[in-house]
Amino acid sequence: MTPIRVGLLGLGTVGSGTVQVLKRNREEIARRAGREILITKATARNLAKPRDFDLDGIELVADAEQLVSDPNIDIVCELIGGDTTTKDLVLSAIAQGKHVVTANKALLAKHGTEIFAAALKARVIVAFEAAVAGGVPIIKTLREGLTANRIEWIAGIINGTSNYILSEMRSRGASFDTVLAEAQAKGYAEADPTFDIEGIDAAHKLTLLSAIAFGIPVQFDKAYTEGISKLTDKDIKYAEQLGYRIKLLGITRNTGHGIELRVHPTLIPAKRLIANVEGVMNAILVKGDAVGATLYYGRGAGSEATASAVVADLVDVTRMLTADPEHRVPHLAFQPDQLRDTPILPINEVETAYYLRLSAYDKPGVMADVTRVLADLDISIDAILQKEAEEGEDIVDVIILTHRAIEKRVDAAIARIEKLPTIAGKVVRVRLEELS
Repeated sequence: MTPIRVGLLGLGTVGSGTVQVLKRNREEIARRAGREILITKATARNLAKPRDFDLDGIELVADAEQLVSDPNIDIVCELIGGDTTTKDLVLSAIAQGKHVVTANKALLAKHGTEIFAAALKARVIVAFEAAVAGGVPIIKTLREGLTANRIEWIAGIINGTSNYILSEMRSRGASFDTVLAEAQAKGYAEADPTFDIEGIDAAHKLTLLSAIAFGIPVQFDKAYTEGISKLTDKDIKYAEQLGYRIKLLGITRNTGHGIELRVHPTLIPAKRLIANVEGVMNAILVKGDAVGATLYYGRGAGSEATASAVVADLVDVTRMLTADPEHRVPHLAFQPDQLRDTPILPINEVETAYYLRLSAYDKPGVMADVTRVLADLDISIDAILQKEAEEGEDIVDVIILTHRAIEKRVDAAIARIEKLPTIAGKVVRVRLEELS
């Protein structure tokens, strides 16, 4: 049978891994796909650059549009990244009747609705397993493995850089700035780490998971995003003393009156499996009504881990080439005409529990003032931890864990607490999820 010919946009970390995995496992992949899958053309910025992997049989070109327009290419594999040039290239490939495999979460989170609509009209496939959690097959799990379930919620550690930083801060008591510098030196963090540490990368991925889980359009612009750059080693230590660990979580939940779509630091009970995911690893917890809670764990980035998902998509597309478009798995799991316009809840409408740290003057009546404010706003207290004042100091840390409450009530309580004459400075707030 005629081989499937792939045009590869980008020979960076993931692109080189894809070439190596396809070549190394060529026979095994062909046995599974039913025909051989060959990369016949690839783009590179520097065509003369020496590369330490086998490029035999692959024509290197500098012009990405030339590759996309090549009539001999069956599948365009986009591994460049970014969401401007790549959008034009992907839409061009679709318009020319070519199937697309991409690892580009930013592209799909921002422009997925347009891209999937174009693919549906052109009767081609856009596959994107590698866009979320690297080698962890979470997209296929949600679209196919859990299709019998009504998904209730998803909570995931889906950014390895931030998880590495939080793991090191907890285990060593180091500061955020110290660990970030170490992560950059080791190559775990970019020179400009904003997308990772401010939760933007995780929000891109969560947007896709939420759309697949709940049958809604991708809506990155409505995701609430809060990063880890303001977390202190003090709060990580206090959380540990209370039996919790802090992770940057992406959380999406169907509440019945709207969809939560939020990324932020979160206290999780230390006894939960996901709380013990350390370093650069990823983990996604999915709660379905039939199956219950299921956990998916693995490497969320890296050359061959991500290439594993890219090649899996190439195999899936190859298998489905002869299937009628109406019989293919829909891009977002639900049939395109069955997507719903369920609203995304603003963060002030979200209900969760909270960790509050107050700097209070060490004098009588402080706790009475604070608990009165919380009671007035129907916020009940789960636990209180008051630290000893350091010698010569008259300010102590008070940590309060609340039961679940609507965020706008907690915002109002914090504003009132900060105005109390017995409170010094701002209240630190971290959300808390039991994930039970």
